[in-house]
Order: sequence, then structure tokens, then C-alpha cells
Amino acid sequence: MKEYLVISTSVELVRTPSEGVIYITSDGNYSTFMLTSGTTYTIALQLGQVERLLDKQLARTGSDFIRIGKSLIINRHYITYINPSRQQLTLSDGRSSHNQTASKEALKQLKDLIDKDLK
Repeated sequence: MKEYLVISTSVELVRTPSEGVIYITSDGNYSTFMLTSGTTYTIALQLGQVERLLDKQLARTGSDFIRIGKSLIINRHYITYINPSRQQLTLSDGRSSHNQTASKEALKQLKDLIDKDLK
């Protein structure tokens, strides 16, 4: 059974399958969701609030989402490339690629986490 992420504010509601979320970025008090369909939604919630909703609503798949630094949450299933020294991260759903940047330390920790999962 699919798990859905439901984000509701006083003026809008977004309901999407959790596996359809590639990443979520933050810009101040707003968070933008990039979906595998190519659709983006910008919601009036801070990234910390979104992070808490992910933990609360997606008990089974919540660990699929990883916070990277102050302004990015990614779905680990879409990671295709990490280069901490160049501060590069690429996420791909097989149809399109999304390049993101993050601090060297954050990307090193992410790479170590992925390496640890492989062992």
C-alpha cells in the first residue's frame, strides 16, 4: 500500500505518494517539493516543519528522507552522484536529473551514510 504525504496549510492541501517526492528545498518560510512527475509545489511551511511532518506521517518510509544542511531534504532512492569536494549532489528519477549543492561536510556525511548502508 502506498504511503501518502499530506501537507495542509490554512489555504491549501497537497497529497502525493511519498515515493514521488525527489527532494524538498527551502527558501525562508517556504518549501518547494519536486516530484517525479515534474510538478513542483511551493508551500508556506519552513523546512523544519516539513521535516517533522515527514517523521510523523511516514513512519515506515520516513528514513527514506534525509535532511542535508539548512535548506534541503532528499529522498535517498534518487541519489545518483555525490562529490563532497565539489559540493555536488545529483538526484535522478531515470527521466530527469536534478543537481543540488550542499556543504562539503554535509555531503561527506551523506556519502558515509550511503557507504555504511552498503556494508
